[in-house]
Amino acid sequence: IHMLPEMAEDPEFLPQASMLILVGIIASFIIEKVIHWHHCHVMPSAEHHHPVGIMSLVGDALHNAIDGVLIAASFLVSTELGIATTLAVILHEIPQEISDFALLIYSGFSRSKALLFNFLSALCAFAGAFFVLGFSSSNPNIVMYLVPFAAGNFIYIAGADLIPELHRETKLTKTLIQLVCLIAGIGVMYALTLAE
Repeated sequence: IHMLPEMAEDPEFLPQASMLILVGIIASFIIEKVIHWHHCHVMPSAEHHHPVGIMSLVGDALHNAIDGVLIAASFLVSTELGIATTLAVILHEIPQEISDFALLIYSGFSRSKALLFNFLSALCAFAGAFFVLGFSSSNPNIVMYLVPFAAGNFIYIAGADLIPELHRETKLTKTLIQLVCLIAGIGVMYALTLAE
């Protein structure tokens, strides 16, 4: 709802964006394979984290870095646009960070470690902002390359990890709750696009 329309703003870039989405998916596949090779196949616990938690941290760190890039780039255009972008990012980060925290808990992280790693992931926004401020003069199009890569990462996480985990629950009432939550999440993200 947010990343893909951003790529569509420049129709000439769409073929490259499509390839970068695939690169993001392949990179996520490779990262997950490496995690599985070094992961003991037991139930998630404090000693054995489920790979979806680590994948989520990688994707969220990249996503937060891109948020930082977008915020810094919008401030380079105008202060008003920078403030509007910052507010939009904050509003869409709140539900995402709550879900990331829950996902880390599910993956076997303790509450304190989940908070710490979620916080460290959020700090990547500053890294992204500093990066774009430092390199904006030499490469003003860096954002259009990072956004599709991040989109590919999140598509992979949703398709390969999150949705299959939801399918493990077969009780009708819990399935309906999952469906309602999924639709509500999409609604919140869509509402944020209307507010931008």
